[in-house]
Formats: sequence, C-alpha cells, structure tokens
Amino acid sequence: MSTELKRGLEGVVVTESELSDIDGEAGRLIYRGYTIDELARQASYEETLYLLWHGELPNSRQLKVFSEQMAAARSLDEGVLKIVRDLAEADQEPMAALRTITSALAAYDPEADAEVTDEEANNRKSRRITAKMPTALAAYNQIRNGNEPIAPREDLSHAANFLYMLNGEEPDDVLAETFDMALVLHADHGLNASTFSAMVTASTLADLHSAVTSAIGTLSGSLHGGANANVMKMLKEIDDSEMDPVEWVVDALERGERVAGFGHRVYNVKDPRANILGEHSEALGEAAGDTKWYEMSLAIEEYIKAEKGLAPNVDFYSASTYYQMGIPIDLYTPIFAISRVGGWLAHVLEQWEDNRLIRPRAHYTGPEDVEYVPLDER
Repeated sequence: MSTELKRGLEGVVVTESELSDIDGEAGRLIYRGYTIDELARQASYEETLYLLWHGELPNSRQLKVFSEQMAAARSLDEGVLKIVRDLAEADQEPMAALRTITSALAAYDPEADAEVTDEEANNRKSRRITAKMPTALAAYNQIRNGNEPIAPREDLSHAANFLYMLNGEEPDDVLAETFDMALVLHADHGLNASTFSAMVTASTLADLHSAVTSAIGTLSGSLHGGANANVMKMLKEIDDSEMDPVEWVVDALERGERVAGFGHRVYNVKDPRANILGEHSEALGEAAGDTKWYEMSLAIEEYIKAEKGLAPNVDFYSASTYYQMGIPIDLYTPIFAISRVGGWLAHVLEQWEDNRLIRPRAHYTGPEDVEYVPLDER
C-alpha cells in the first residue's frame, strides 16, 4: 500500500486552535480575531498576553491586576541567579544559556509539580516564566560584560523594564513603545516549529517548564530563529565594504549565497509584521539622524522582489530595529524567545484543554526478513 509522505508535515492539519491564524496569500495574521496591525499599533504586550491566555482583551481593571502580577514575578531566586552568573562567566552562547536557565526555573517554582489540570496554577506559572525570562536574559548580558545585574522595577512595563535592565537606563517612550510593539508582533504565529515542539512535549503531560525549554531548543536552530541576527550581520558587512547594497547582494547571489530575511514557509507575499517593523526602523533612524540601515534594507527589498519575486519576512526589519535600539546582535533570537513564550504557553494551555498524545508515524523503508547472525559468527 502506497503512503503519501508530507515531509516537514507541510500542509498537514494536526489540531484546531483559536489562538492565531495566517493567510499566506493575503499576508494577514490575526490573534484571536484581531489583526496583527491593530494589536501592534494599539495593544501592549501585557494586553496581548492576556488575550492569548484568557481569550479576550482585558478591561482596565483586569489589565492593571494582570500587569501588577506580571511585574511582581520578575525577580530571580538566588539559585537561578547563580546559574545565570556561571553561564555568563563561562561565555555560554545566549540561546543555550536561556534554555538552561528556563529549565532551572522549574527547580525554584513553588508550583512546578502542580497537576497540568490545575488551571489556576498553570496561569500563575505562565506569568512567572514569562516575567522571569527577560530578567535572566538581561542579567546574563550584564554579567558577561563585567557588570552586576540590574534588579527589575515593578513600575515599568514589561518592555520598558527589559530595556532598563539590559542597558542600565530607563528607555524613552519611543524606545519602550517600539520594543513593546516588537514583542506583540512576535508573540504568536500559528503552528510554527517551536510552538509545535512545545505542544508535543506538553502532550505527554510534561510540565510547562519542560514544554518551554523544548521550544527554546527548537527556536535556536538556524532555520527558525536566527535569521534576524544574520540579517544584521549582512547589513554590517555591506556597510563595512562601502559597496552599494544592491551590488553587494548581486555579488552574494552570484557566489551562491542566500540573502537573509527573505521568503517564508507560509507567506507568499510580504510578511505583515515586516511592514510595521520597517516603519519603526525608518522612524528610529530619522530620530537618530541616520537612516542608512533602513535605506540599505529598502534597496535590498526592492531588488530581491524585482529579481527573485521574494518578499521580506519579520526578521528582515527586526534586525535594524533592534540594532538601532542598542541591542547586541547575539541577543536577537533570545529576544524572539522572550516574546514568543507567550504564544508557546497559550498553545500548551490550549493543548491541555483536550489533550491527546501527539504521536505521528514514519513510513518504514528499511530491509525486511534479515536473518540474525550470532555474535561469534560475525
């Protein structure tokens, strides 16, 4: 009997979800019915988390309580902080460090062993995981640079507090709003590889920390989470070469190299998130009096579109946006993780509402009826 293979599970529908949906032909992304454009321009990351986790946008009282609960959960236990310090001083790669730290958070979570059916405990753990990951990442960056970690502040938003801990100074409104918007844009994106990884782990009834740790490991792969860092490295190389960006790209393509930040497994048109990030990349450049990163990116986008028919994905403009905010390039993918954790957790909680072990099969193509030869006769 023939078996139709779907390598990479492309086009295979494995579950139903109320969380997010992608229209790859129209370039449309929604979270629970709201367009990403509307949410990114009007909703905070805290509002978006509430929407993903609870099914509706919060009213002002609900948002106040939720934001206060998130802020109160930001601090790290001394044991976790010691692990962060050890990893930073050992110069561990940032995504590997974040994966290890997230796993370690379970050892210090008072409800780590709560039953997966305990919805209230799951909500509290989700808040703690999401609140502590940025603190750990900022502390890691401070320590590796020879500084002491900066304690989180409860009077700042989720986005502003991370930038404060990362850079040592409270961000202005433009930077805080831009980073908050970036967190919203990256919070969820259908059944991508890392989200599916989290769901597979959760389907075994493993705990939330295990599911998120699985997702971080999946995101660390270069085919999933590393493109934005590669885009910025490319832009810096072009800038250092003093070449025209289009000429540089032509030379790279002739050498058989790929241009980072283009094409997507789902979108056949421009990623709607790239439109918004492109606007902010330009605005940050204008505010700083130097729009070269945006102008280089736009020239490359127009050339690749005309010559290859490819449109930029979310990573293409997030690169220059983050760079102009003073964020180290090797933290781009970990920042992806501290945003996407909201979506990972939402999908895990949804998985547990009607759980079934995710257990696909493979079509066997190996030999059959092989006769066993005793060890002393081989």
